[in-house]
Amino acid sequence: MIGYDEALAIIRREAHPLPVRRLAPTRGLVLAEDVISGEDLPPFDNSAMDGFALCVGECGAPAGSEFEVAGAQAAGDARVDMASGAWEIMTGARLPGGLDAVVPVEQVDVLACDGDGRPRRIRIQSDVAPGQHLRLRGEDVARADVVLTAGTPLQAPQLMLLAALGVADVAARRAPRVALLNTGRELVDDPARQLESGEIRNSNGPYLAARLADAGADCVLRETVGDDAAAFAAALQRALAADADVVVSTGAVSMGRYDFVPDALRELGAHIHFHKVRIRPGKPLLFATLPGGQLFWGLPGNPASGAAGLRFFVEPALRRMAGLPPEQPLRAPLAASLHKRHALRFHLKGRLSVDAGGRLSARVLPGQESFRIAPLAHSNCWIVVDEAVQDLPAGALVDVYGPGHLLGPQLQE
Repeated sequence: MIGYDEALAIIRREAHPLPVRRLAPTRGLVLAEDVISGEDLPPFDNSAMDGFALCVGECGAPAGSEFEVAGAQAAGDARVDMASGAWEIMTGARLPGGLDAVVPVEQVDVLACDGDGRPRRIRIQSDVAPGQHLRLRGEDVARADVVLTAGTPLQAPQLMLLAALGVADVAARRAPRVALLNTGRELVDDPARQLESGEIRNSNGPYLAARLADAGADCVLRETVGDDAAAFAAALQRALAADADVVVSTGAVSMGRYDFVPDALRELGAHIHFHKVRIRPGKPLLFATLPGGQLFWGLPGNPASGAAGLRFFVEPALRRMAGLPPEQPLRAPLAASLHKRHALRFHLKGRLSVDAGGRLSARVLPGQESFRIAPLAHSNCWIVVDEAVQDLPAGALVDVYGPGHLLGPQLQE
């Protein structure tokens, strides 16, 4: 067995950043270069209110001032130059040239209207300052500003900003392509099928596929394979035919009669970098490089073991492939004391909470056995304790990782 740090160093050595391409901005891409704005945002001075645009000069206009209404400007209307008087204006409409403030409609008395009911003369109810209720050109983003830096994952807010600036493509690395193979003749995929004696439902498949998507990967193949080396080898070939960069399997990596994955990999010419790590859960974890350079992880079949293996071994590689920096954990105090019976690095299902005073605490959940699924569903973080640590008192600081590298811990009381 090797330690976690040594295993992670091997993984980072073998995982290489994917090539940079010009791609349409989509959720999950990671920027490989800074994005520099080619436009101002807003692109023109516009109104922040429904109301009336005025020219009030440097001193503003006092309450009681009256104005003739010269026209109306709606959102989408073209520029009006050298406007005079007051202009009825809608939120987001371009400010007519020569005007320098907006008074909200609710702060105006309409003194006269035309035959269509449109205001023709108004009186303001309160003082109007120059620049009031205006959104100025470039106030949000100025042309040539660096708006997003290399290494930024694109999520909804970044996509909104790029769309607002008319950015059609970015320099980015595509999502890593992952194939997921669940081994075990006892596994049943159909949730409607009645279980036969000795069968269990495949819970690893849905969980790992969802977590891979949350981690920014593209799952290109997902199969359930029986305890048969030939069937596994055939599924592995289908994974490679699907152009997977990474293959993740579950089960058949321990020391039992049907744990065929290590021998099957050797027969295919794969290079096994390590098999067994000083961790709990998931000690039998295997990492290899396939003959074509693809990365392979063999995760244990127990649900918590597979979950921890994906989170702390596969996801660091996906980060590196996508161009993200190494993840940094939160540090939070333990809610209760902790005793470890084994000199292993523990990945513990936990709950991160914040109290009314803003103080964080990390609580280790009961039911840490690797077969238990319910505690994983009730957790919102992983609490990590290094192998050299044995006893921790309540209040001791521990490393806390969220459920996924793109999704931080959900803080709940």
